[in-house]
Amino acid sequence: MTMTQGPESATSAAAAALTGKAAWRREFFALMSIGLPMGLTQLIQFSVNTVDILMIGRLGPEPLAGAALGLVLFYVLFVAGLGPAMAVAPMVSQALGADENDTRDTRRSVRMGLWAVGIGAPVFSLVFLFAENIALALGQPAVIATLAEPYVLALAPGLPFALGIIVLRNFLAAIDRTRAPLLIIIMTTFLNAFLNYLLIYGNWGFPRLELVGAGLASSISHAAGFAALAVYISYEKRAKTFELFKHFFRPDWERLREVVRLGWPIGVTIGFEAMLFNACIFLMGRIGVNEVAAYQVALNVTALAFMMPLGLSMAGGVRVGLMAGAKNAIGVRRAAAISILCCIAIIMLFAIPMMFVPGWIANLYLDQDKSANTAVLALAASFLPIAAAFALFDATQVACAQALRGLKDVRIPMIMTGIAYWAIGFPVSAGLGLYTPLGAVGVWYGLLVSLAAAALLLGGRLWMITRGDAYARADHPA
Repeated sequence: MTMTQGPESATSAAAAALTGKAAWRREFFALMSIGLPMGLTQLIQFSVNTVDILMIGRLGPEPLAGAALGLVLFYVLFVAGLGPAMAVAPMVSQALGADENDTRDTRRSVRMGLWAVGIGAPVFSLVFLFAENIALALGQPAVIATLAEPYVLALAPGLPFALGIIVLRNFLAAIDRTRAPLLIIIMTTFLNAFLNYLLIYGNWGFPRLELVGAGLASSISHAAGFAALAVYISYEKRAKTFELFKHFFRPDWERLREVVRLGWPIGVTIGFEAMLFNACIFLMGRIGVNEVAAYQVALNVTALAFMMPLGLSMAGGVRVGLMAGAKNAIGVRRAAAISILCCIAIIMLFAIPMMFVPGWIANLYLDQDKSANTAVLALAASFLPIAAAFALFDATQVACAQALRGLKDVRIPMIMTGIAYWAIGFPVSAGLGLYTPLGAVGVWYGLLVSLAAAALLLGGRLWMITRGDAYARADHPA
């Protein structure tokens, strides 16, 4: 494909003629139109697990640490299935960028994205049967390992639905239908909180299931959210023209292979980052139970702050894909630049409280009046300012990564993230955390270094392949 400036079929021919401030302003509002609902949806969807952590934290440090370990194991497999789900976004956006009425190509990508997660998730979930043995083999305290296994087994039925939601949301984002997913996620979050109230604590005559109850509540909520999105797509005026679920069980092996081919590097890339943060829980487990609980609190806050930039960056990837499909090189660069700047701006809104009132934030997770929580709260408060410091790099790297995915450039970024997180970040975290007086705080400094490296490498990659005339000559294969 030759990438030259041309008409933007996804936004109208007039948009291609815009130059200067008008073009940048139009792109900003186009990003905000899909990005803000996507960011809020991402934030609220993540809050399903935040609600779990907040309500489990009332049970004490050991259940909280067990939940932290269980979520690590769950997200290992979630990330394994995330690649094919995320691959749908660039495939659909580039197809619609080239022809906004290409329902057949879009339908093929979405269906096979759902096939990929529907086949893979149940197979991956078999690992959960050995969760306790895995945790013990990794040196985790027996009491935490015992609590973690039943929790992840209760989470397992929700895995394919959670991944399916991402597939459907990516499709809806590409056709500029992002408000309905936001409303659906809000409803399922309230459902999850209500089910937690019933099943964790045994209210209204329900059995007191504690961690298992939290896992079941999350699984039910994910299934309900997927069903609601499917119903919406079947009836919404624009979405239903794609007939996503007609002849759903008819195989399309060629497109399935393409989804997997593009998706596996995306999954590995996401996995490199996610597993770095999760692997650091095992470093904390070698230091102490309080450190694990405090790390989970700080990690949850950090991840919550990351959700809005993540949603915006996903929208940025869609915009980049639409421009790439329309063969508009200038539009690609403009969409990528605005996405990066907006992601940085919005994460700062979360980073400032983390920097200046970390103790107040930590107190939201654990009862400060209980003496057993004193050490955990102090540790969490010491972690949060460091997490705030790396927010700038986190927002930059995710915006660059999503823009590159919008171009279907996934393999080189995969290698770069592997270097940043595992050749640089994890050794620093392990060295500072286990072999210096910094201890648990040192683990967070290692995370700071890794995100800075990722931002530098991915930003450099994006600049190199989109700069000037160099981009106009290239097709960027997966």
